Amino acid sequence: MSHDLLVFDLDGTLVDSQRDLTEAVNATRVWMGLTPLPQENVARYVGNGAPVLIQRALPDAGEEDWSRGLKYFLDYYREHMLDSTRLYPGVREALDQLHEAGVPLAVLTNKPIRFTLQMLEQLRLDLHFFRVYGGNSFPEKKPHPMGLEALIAEARVDRDRTVMVGDSAVDVQTARNAGTRACGVRWGFQPETFVASPPDFLIDDMRELIEKRG
Repeated sequence: MSHDLLVFDLDGTLVDSQRDLTEAVNATRVWMGLTPLPQENVARYVGNGAPVLIQRALPDAGEEDWSRGLKYFLDYYREHMLDSTRLYPGVREALDQLHEAGVPLAVLTNKPIRFTLQMLEQLRLDLHFFRVYGGNSFPEKKPHPMGLEALIAEARVDRDRTVMVGDSAVDVQTARNAGTRACGVRWGFQPETFVASPPDFLIDDMRELIEKRG
């Protein structure tokens, strides 16, 4: 599968942030007088941005409690988002080689942009990407194609030479909506959603993208 532009999701694709997200969600629930949730439940709630995550984690709350919960969650997560978060195996090696080869790389995530930039900087990945966009970088989040279309225009590449890489149906739908190809990763938070939204191809290790380049 040839490509000129690779656009990556963040949580569940480049980084295993499941434990820190779960801790932040459960700290919010306990603060609001609720019991903690299992990590696998929280993983299913991730992918559409922090506001939706909190709404899913607080299903019986109203607008006011969602707003309070979101503020608490963001404040907590800001302080703890790298307690346990690590790159998935092979990610750094793959990004190093792709970057050194001159392949345009970008991040398109629904995580708030300030957290995204801070995370990439502390993980020493910020210089690998020519552009990083978060969930509040545009009026619409993934799976709306707005962010991916902006990256295609900025990189000046063809849609059929662009690949969106992610761990969930949200990323596949984003690619479909923008007219690009989709690569699914078999690790991450929600690979089971590929059954309903199959990507163009799947990989078991990020380093496979190096082999597919050309």
